[in-house]
Amino acid sequence: MISVKNIYKSFGDRPVLHGISADFKNGENSLVIGLSGAGKTVLMKCLAGLMKPDRGEISFDGRNFCSMNNREQQAVRRDIGMVFQGGALFDSLTVQENVVFPLDRYTDMTFEEKVERANFCLRRVNLENANKLYPSELSGGMKKRVAIARAIANNPKYLFCDEPNSGLDPRTATVIDELISEITKEYDITTVINTHDMNSVLQIGDNVVFIYKGNLWWRGDKHGIIESENPELIEFLCASELTKRLIR
Repeated sequence: MISVKNIYKSFGDRPVLHGISADFKNGENSLVIGLSGAGKTVLMKCLAGLMKPDRGEISFDGRNFCSMNNREQQAVRRDIGMVFQGGALFDSLTVQENVVFPLDRYTDMTFEEKVERANFCLRRVNLENANKLYPSELSGGMKKRVAIARAIANNPKYLFCDEPNSGLDPRTATVIDELISEITKEYDITTVINTHDMNSVLQIGDNVVFIYKGNLWWRGDKHGIIESENPELIEFLCASELTKRLIR
């Protein structure tokens, strides 16, 4: 579980996060939603250790990341998998080499063990026999699946996904949602997803956190979100044709 307590973050004199507190549990799909500029990405970067909050605590299974020394933080980072918005695959590397990359960095596996693990992860995301392909030869959905395979290669306890459905057609987006959800529950991972996609929220949102102007404004699940009477959340939801129809 990841526990966040009173996180504040500013850039110069511009405050971005105002005392955010939330829990993200193992085996749940936790989705963070909000308008652009609300602070979602900054919150995720703080959670993933890519950015240091000004104040507050971020605990990984009871371990306060903010008070750790560099060596202790590196140990936690080995337990983190990250799926970036654009996939962030290395164009000059094959699919297999992309998936093996975190194993090269964080493990002392033999080459054969790394290839075996890469093959397992690629099978898990339904990309058998894609090892020798390059990112330029993949569709958008395939790139996201490779990114997920790379993110889980090192058996992470914590998985962060930044807009995993960005740029995908609705059918492929649903496939990616289902894949992330299955992996989260199968391996009991603590998964946090930043998204604007209300289809994702209504399909896999076990825990939904709504950020409004840097504040935690509402939290619940995919069932409670439609019945919420929070005016800012309703306004946000009505920007989506899907939820607009459901609310009506």
